[in-house]
Amino acid sequence: MRAWFGILATAACLSIAPLFGAPLIGAGTARADIVVNVDQGATQPLPIAVPVFVGPAVAAQLQQVIAADLARSGLFRPLDPATFPASGQDVNTQPTFDAWKAISAQGLLTGQVTTDADGHLKVNFRLWDVYAGDQLLGLQFTSTPANWRRVAHKVADAVYEKLTGQAGYFDTRVVFAAESGPRGKRVRRLEIMDQDGANPSYLTDGSYQVFFPHFSANSQEVTYMALRPTGSTVYLLNVETGRQEALGHFNGMMFAPRFSPDGGRVVFSAEREGNTDIYVMTLASRAITRLTTEPSIDTSPSFSPDGTQIAFNSDRGGSPQIYVMGADGINVRRISFGSGRYTTPVWSPDGKLIAFTKQEGAVFHIGVMKPDGSAERILTDSYLDEGPTWAPNSRLLMFARDSGFGSHLWTVDISGKLSAPAPYNLGASDPSWSALLP
Repeated sequence: MRAWFGILATAACLSIAPLFGAPLIGAGTARADIVVNVDQGATQPLPIAVPVFVGPAVAAQLQQVIAADLARSGLFRPLDPATFPASGQDVNTQPTFDAWKAISAQGLLTGQVTTDADGHLKVNFRLWDVYAGDQLLGLQFTSTPANWRRVAHKVADAVYEKLTGQAGYFDTRVVFAAESGPRGKRVRRLEIMDQDGANPSYLTDGSYQVFFPHFSANSQEVTYMALRPTGSTVYLLNVETGRQEALGHFNGMMFAPRFSPDGGRVVFSAEREGNTDIYVMTLASRAITRLTTEPSIDTSPSFSPDGTQIAFNSDRGGSPQIYVMGADGINVRRISFGSGRYTTPVWSPDGKLIAFTKQEGAVFHIGVMKPDGSAERILTDSYLDEGPTWAPNSRLLMFARDSGFGSHLWTVDISGKLSAPAPYNLGASDPSWSALLP
């Protein structure tokens, strides 16, 4: 499989292939004896050994990124390299499993890094079940040296998927509103980074305030609202080329834009003559269709993954609640019926859940429910948690948390058991998680 990908206008080639076509002689066939249950959350993360791959200096950097990705998921516990029975484990040699059992390793990841005649980086790796003595996975990734971090994330994704049965989420990016300055004079700039906090880059200069950024399904474009003293404008920004264009002139304030799954439409809220409704624009023609007409505040629209439905919040029933309607505005039904105020609904990529912000008194929560409103589950509680966004595997959420000292990014898994600050320690809000990069 071969795919072209870019990182902020830097194009590179990545290829993926089975490692040498088959397990090593003497190794068992690949069978997932190790199982990590992502539905339960990992009260006891899986102990896994990730020795430094054999090869040049970049091999040590690869190991650090892979181990950090796995550890940050909360499902794995990379063991201390100081306890390893061997360093520089040969990827072509079957490990001495008893030595790895002695340090309680259940999984073992070995690898080798080389450079071919064209200067491309080749990363070969094998994943082993230590107690079964089986090779579970063997792959080779090829890329340009500049994109070694993406190779590391893809290795971590492959390990995560093999051991959990769920797709990984490490080779992704997050776009968000970076916040700086004192309250009352806060500057909000559009910023993008890798999901592990690496490669942060501002996409706007701070001359206007940025709100509600959201990725397109292919992660190449971002739509967001720019707020100036003269009013608001919704923009489309290509994150690879930097090309930006306004969505068009609209009488009234526009906000909360979000792409349709096919990238051909943008749904948004707009205020006209004191009423806030939901509209959808076809990008090719710039034709606008009004979807709601209630005398209420209808906002935060989010398409279902198949593009046939839209979740949104509305106070038409007296308080903000979550509603779902057809993508044509027909068949509107309320789905939230718990106590409190429900806002910012967003559909999971697999279509099974809708995440939301919920306020009960002075406490805010991030929660999830099924699209019919059943099985509501509260995942967090804080002084102010808001604005969830889904990882592409639908297992993890990122959101903004303000504990009274400014807003920062946090993550929580759908069990609610694994919650932690995101790897970005500056002020931030309105995160949007990309799909897996191609």
